[in-house]
Amino acid sequence: MDDSPLVHFRDMIDHCLDHAQAIKKQGRPVVGIMCEFTPREVIMAAGAAPVCLCGGDLGTIAGAETCLPANLCPLIKSTFGYHTERANPFLEWADLVVAETTCDGKKKMFELMAETRAMHVLELPQKPDDPDAFAHWLREIRKLKSVLEERFGVRVTDAKLRAAVRLMNRERGLRRELADLMALDRPPLTGRQLLEFKSLISGIASDLKQYERAVHIYREGTAAPGSPRARAAEPPPVRVLMTGVPMVHGAERVIELVEGLGSVVVAQENCTGLKPILEDIDPDAADPLRAIAEKYFHLPCSVMTANRRRLQSLAALAAKFRPQCVIDLIWHSCLTYDVESFGVRRLAEGDLG
Repeated sequence: MDDSPLVHFRDMIDHCLDHAQAIKKQGRPVVGIMCEFTPREVIMAAGAAPVCLCGGDLGTIAGAETCLPANLCPLIKSTFGYHTERANPFLEWADLVVAETTCDGKKKMFELMAETRAMHVLELPQKPDDPDAFAHWLREIRKLKSVLEERFGVRVTDAKLRAAVRLMNRERGLRRELADLMALDRPPLTGRQLLEFKSLISGIASDLKQYERAVHIYREGTAAPGSPRARAAEPPPVRVLMTGVPMVHGAERVIELVEGLGSVVVAQENCTGLKPILEDIDPDAADPLRAIAEKYFHLPCSVMTANRRRLQSLAALAAKFRPQCVIDLIWHSCLTYDVESFGVRRLAEGDLG
């Protein structure tokens, strides 16, 4: 099926390059983002295209180690290597990079990157259950809005924010519908195939069309090659819930190894999977900026303390997708996820059995 949605998303980088080039020719800005905490809706409402810049290429790490320690997280080094090697066209086209104070390694890397690139840093609150934390976060989102308006000479109106919210809700909803198909006894996709259904740039019209096609095709009974539905004559594979760090573009080898051993990853609780798409935003909220801030504030990242929402989310996903085991993926030197692994193991082996 040369025109299948899977084929379309396997060429995702090319589609994003074409889209970013078209944006630049229109005189519109490109804004690089480093984390799911950055609200794409605010950037879109400013007339800019948000592009994910997280690195997953091993080849850029050596260049990064001229400045960064070798025992740092590989995602951070790969991302910074794109900067030092000038190897990422999206980064080179970016009129602004929006960074976030997540882990310590990223924060210090951003300082070095900001020496030569325009950057705005969002300060994340650390205590999600503290009433003052959201007030601080809302101020940071309002500040981001002001920075975008001033830098690009635009006005971010409530109407523009609501339009961006509706677009992102549509994309999140379609991706959730695809992910929900993995709850079937015989899913029509492998976890690796489902991971293809993402884009570095959100809201591209052709991507949305292909999401809709994929939902229709696979809900109606079509099976992707190698999926449990396509191998119905064989015993059902072991159902796996993956959690932990993101599997960014170029770093998908982990899920290939896991499924190559005879399993199917039915749920991916991470930033490249379900975590950022589980919650939508009310487009009719009286204060759309506040509604946007609330959605992103709820992300259960391991940099938060205490990060109870992650365990609650894992329990809910386990009830829905019925995994037989949990695999917790931690990149080298990712200390926050590494420490949280103790709680994840206790939840999986204790409460979830």
